[in-house]
Amino acid sequence: MSKCRAECGNVVCLLAYILIFLSSGYIPVAAGEPVWHDAARFPLYGQAADSTLTRYERLPASFREVGREPVWNLGRNSAGLAVRFRSDSPFIRVRWTSMSGNTMNHMTETGVRGLDLYILANGAWRFAGVGRPVGKTTDAVLVGGMDRQEREYMLYLSLYDGVDSLYIGVDEDAFIGDPEVQLPDRRHPVVMYGTSILQGGCASRPGMAYTNIIGRRLGREVMNLGFSGNALLDFEIAELMASVEEPGVFVLDYVPNASAEQIGEKGERFFRILRDAHPDVPVIFIEDPQFPHSYFDRAISREISRKNAAQRALYEKLSGSGEKHLYYIASEELIGSDGEATVDGIHFTDLGMVRYVDCVLPVIVEALSNIENNTSGGR
Repeated sequence: MSKCRAECGNVVCLLAYILIFLSSGYIPVAAGEPVWHDAARFPLYGQAADSTLTRYERLPASFREVGREPVWNLGRNSAGLAVRFRSDSPFIRVRWTSMSGNTMNHMTETGVRGLDLYILANGAWRFAGVGRPVGKTTDAVLVGGMDRQEREYMLYLSLYDGVDSLYIGVDEDAFIGDPEVQLPDRRHPVVMYGTSILQGGCASRPGMAYTNIIGRRLGREVMNLGFSGNALLDFEIAELMASVEEPGVFVLDYVPNASAEQIGEKGERFFRILRDAHPDVPVIFIEDPQFPHSYFDRAISREISRKNAAQRALYEKLSGSGEKHLYYIASEELIGSDGEATVDGIHFTDLGMVRYVDCVLPVIVEALSNIENNTSGGR
């Protein structure tokens, strides 16, 4: 009997060890210790300005002196940024240090401060593995056990935290270098401005933020200028968007944050900053989605209607004044009608992200097609 208890105890200990091991996010490497490479040597995608305070930020260092502090702080989150590289290593291991160690009670830690790895397979990006944060600094294998052959990689960075340092580990005999395939296409990027949802709330992992999904489906660089709770039509952000060289399209998705009064007071000037810098670049206006909680909360429903009416009035005023290349996406069916697309009635689940892309992406494609074919378009 004592032997049986001892054997059972050993089994319990073994199971406990396995659970702890798996929950740590660490995956063992078949070979020895990897050779580490600073990710700063590889191309970084999704950045609207390269004069940032540190490498993995979204706003230029100069914004600190002219913009609102909450926007500056959120701009240090690495949402929408991705590192591109290629390697023939049988595994990809990553070590990164988060800027703040943020956590949120309605979003997974993999989405907040994790990393996400995709591999180019048969011309399309395929999810390969996620980096689950276990502390301020995490060391984890994102994919392993592969045949040794050269592959193209895209490593998405954290959505609601910054990245202080980032290293990629490969086998000691492996090659690692810049990508050979120019994907996403950096010509005529999609520049998107919006709220916490655009920033990535509340995707389960970075690759599921809708700006990143759009980038993969479109095969084009997307710049994520989403600022949680702070898409308030700051003119400094319009100036930053206008400074992007040869943008393909501007997407304005600020209505969930901006009030009807702010849209009426600031919307036209915000648009004018973009249009004066890029007279022929399409601009897409998006309404506030019909959030599930508005189905029951009549005050919220009325507020959404007021804001959408202000957005529609702005679009119609600009269209009526002769502005070309304007597009409009109404709120109906943006995230479906079954109420199942959000975490908390507002912020999108992965399902909400995909549904949103399914509605928005065709308009982006149409706008890009019209402008690149030198034809006038709008809707």
